[in-house]
Amino acid sequence: MYGRRESHSGFKEKVICINRVSKVVKGGKRFSFNALIVLGDGNGKLGSAIGKANDVSDAIQKGVERAKKEMISVPLIGTTIPYAVTGRFGASKILMKPAYPGTGMIAGGPMRAVFECAGIKDIISKSLGSNNPFNLVYAAFEGLRQIKTEEQVKKLRGIEEGTNETA
Repeated sequence: MYGRRESHSGFKEKVICINRVSKVVKGGKRFSFNALIVLGDGNGKLGSAIGKANDVSDAIQKGVERAKKEMISVPLIGTTIPYAVTGRFGASKILMKPAYPGTGMIAGGPMRAVFECAGIKDIISKSLGSNNPFNLVYAAFEGLRQIKTEEQVKKLRGIEEGTNETA
């Protein structure tokens, strides 16, 4: 079900799932495919998309092209995320917590593929709610999109770079 290929552009691409869908027309059923793709450089850049076509390989290729256009940047501290975050999409909810180096990736299914493509090696995650792969991937992206760097947080709070303010 899960496939991994090294693309020619330096990105790791993973096929999360492939679905065969059918449309009933006058002459019978017309089958087509959709593929959920996760794409990453292993260093914090990450993208995902769905490709739809009449052939599996075309669906995967369309998904890869679209994922390249919808890349996000995930701030990492070493091999983990800076702080705990929750991502929600549809009926899926994912809790992601940073882990000490050497802990490894405690994640299942589609979340594992997302973290591998992003280059996150030490993380603890728990899937709550729906286990639909599409919703899980989008929930993981939503959670990773919320993470801000230390500089972004300081700017939001109005703290200057040179000062060391403690409350």
